[in-house]
Amino acid sequence: MSEQVYLSIGSNIGDRIVNLTQAVKLLQENTSVKIQAVSSVYETQPWGNLDQANFYNIAVSITTTLTPQRLLDVLHDIEQAGHRRRLQHWGPRTIDLDIVYWGNRQINTATLTVPHPHAHERNFVLLPVQEIAGDDPQVKPQVDAAWQKRQIQVGSKKVEGVTIV
Repeated sequence: MSEQVYLSIGSNIGDRIVNLTQAVKLLQENTSVKIQAVSSVYETQPWGNLDQANFYNIAVSITTTLTPQRLLDVLHDIEQAGHRRRLQHWGPRTIDLDIVYWGNRQINTATLTVPHPHAHERNFVLLPVQEIAGDDPQVKPQVDAAWQKRQIQVGSKKVEGVTIV
């Protein structure tokens, strides 16, 4: 059975648009993943460690027959293809892919927590997901509720004239 999943993808090293485009292309090449929508690109200040370049962020809505762990493995493979190096927590990265929502599912394993534990705190997750969630009856209410609780709704701005396909 295919399930609806929302990913957050970001980059702040190298050509950020090329990095995002490559990640989406690699997702498209996986026969167990079907891309439903890709958000606009948002430029965002770093989160956690401010001493680094701004990020470009997108959300991608997919359907997949993969298990959560197998999808996480696919995302890690894409990060490796993008030369992701995990040198510093919340540090700069060529590419970062996270599973942020998986319908109404609550997943808590040693390697994966969904909804993403910080999704509700991050404009760079909420804005792009809100843009592509449309009338998704499971995820849109979660995003809308998180957005309404946000005290500060700044720090992310849409990058005009850029599309990731």
